[in-house]
Amino acid sequence: MKIDWQVPAARAGYKGKLDKLIGPGATRAEKDVQTYIPFIAAGILAYFVYQAGLDWSWAQYFVAILLTVDMVGGVITNATSSAKRWYHREGEGFVQHMSFISIHFIQLAVFSYFFLELNVWWIAYVGAYMLLASAAILLTPLYLQRPIALILYSVSLILSLYVFETAVGLEWFLPVFYLKLLISHILREEPYRPEHESSKDA
Repeated sequence: MKIDWQVPAARAGYKGKLDKLIGPGATRAEKDVQTYIPFIAAGILAYFVYQAGLDWSWAQYFVAILLTVDMVGGVITNATSSAKRWYHREGEGFVQHMSFISIHFIQLAVFSYFFLELNVWWIAYVGAYMLLASAAILLTPLYLQRPIALILYSVSLILSLYVFETAVGLEWFLPVFYLKLLISHILREEPYRPEHESSKDA
């Protein structure tokens, strides 16, 4: 197993846009797990919500499926070696990471609108912890970032389970939301690569 921080050039066209999302040079295995698992998770969610008899509209089903794909896919994608190499390449620092984190106010707003009757204070409190915890991790010396991130993620679990409002059927949303950002995305890890990469991996 080798470590390779050299980022390959992004491909042309729409494939290049995909590269900038999942990291150039993603292997076939990386692409498979971040493609299939999120949709399987979304299917399982829809099945159990239907079986539970929750009175969801078609719009709520649609949004819940999208959020599931985004959150589960985000946890997986941001944890891959190719994404680590891309999002933690030279030039990507505090501002770039916080910009990525801040975009997730969109997901919070969508969740709140469809499942919490647009609870603005919920968006503010959940988003504030997201920003404060992310900033704290990024400002921590690199050798301490992992334990600090795990501490702050553990706090987020307590907040998600006992403090922040949740929606029946989507109790998992905030724990996975914070997992995606505080653990999968922010933490810098060595981009381990297969010993032998071929065009089939592209």
